Amino acid sequence: MLKKLIKMRKILIPFLPLIFAFIFNEYFIYHFVIGRCSWPKMSTTKNHESEYTNVMILADTHLLGVKNGHWFDKLRREWQMRRSFQTAISWLSPDAVFFLGDLFDEGQWADDQQFDIYATRFDALFHVPETIKRFVAVGNHDIGFHYALMPHHLDRFSRRFNIDPTVGYVNIGGNHFIVINSMALEKDGCKLCHQAEETIKELKEKFDCAFSQDCEEKLPGGYSRPIIMQHFPLYRKNDEVCEFENDLAPPSLRSEPFREKWECISQESTDFLVKSLRPRAAFGGHSHFTCSKFWEAPYNFWEYTISSFSWRNNRWPSFLLLKVSPQELKVQKCHLPHEHTVIWIYALATLLSISVLFIQFFLWSKTRTFSFKRISTKIS
Repeated sequence: MLKKLIKMRKILIPFLPLIFAFIFNEYFIYHFVIGRCSWPKMSTTKNHESEYTNVMILADTHLLGVKNGHWFDKLRREWQMRRSFQTAISWLSPDAVFFLGDLFDEGQWADDQQFDIYATRFDALFHVPETIKRFVAVGNHDIGFHYALMPHHLDRFSRRFNIDPTVGYVNIGGNHFIVINSMALEKDGCKLCHQAEETIKELKEKFDCAFSQDCEEKLPGGYSRPIIMQHFPLYRKNDEVCEFENDLAPPSLRSEPFREKWECISQESTDFLVKSLRPRAAFGGHSHFTCSKFWEAPYNFWEYTISSFSWRNNRWPSFLLLKVSPQELKVQKCHLPHEHTVIWIYALATLLSISVLFIQFFLWSKTRTFSFKRISTKIS
């Protein structure tokens, strides 16, 4: 029995670096990286901590469907996103989580049965406790671009995730969030776009009224400028207008022009939104890379484009942490583990395992040679 254990130990020793690398890369690395994230520190100390709302924002999870992607790729990416999200929830305990569209990669092609499976997978991967509110904006991969949008696809998505098909209003801690269907901002006179425009006009009237002193219809929590949440970014020429950060799109992509209604909403729709709602911040996704842009006077707000949460679209995914009160708003970025780091750890572990195997083989060969010489000497 003892000899078997010794033999088993000798067999296992060369593979220990790989075993430890696997455990670290597939579990502990998420705690090591995400555990260092923290909520933004506010510039004033007038408000008590309980008066702030902590909101986690992510985008473009792109769960793979039945058509695209290898099964191992699907397994790998979903495991990474599950571990990242659940680790973030356990460390940061947000009050609310926003998913800014493209939950699915093939939602526009899925039949009803496939969609139900899709949605169930999403709920399992991105489960939140009852104490945390979860909100979803719709993306083009969930229901299709405007030209290919089928009413049934929008209806089933809206019902499944309990959202307004065009423009929704959410109040969290006295803060006003406007959740927008970007595909309803085409401004081509269609029924969907007309409904979205009318809702935005109604919201404008409510906010204008709340801003005045003699308004009878008060907003919950009083007046403060709203926060826009949608899948598409607001109009911009390209990513060269973004503030410099370490995780911008590659230089070759930054100069590529953004096509209106494809990579961003149109300039006309953007003007309509920012003039009607006068937001104090706007959040979007879609481009898969991060971007921060300040809209100068008369608008005076920051727009944040969030990178994809999936390693399939971005080697260094991230999400945003928003700390907000009706008077103040701050944003902090939180990165997930860089995929190159994971690859390097596995590569070094493999090299170490091969080295141990080589040393073991060398010692075994030396022992065999020495034993052979002793036997030869005795025979002589």
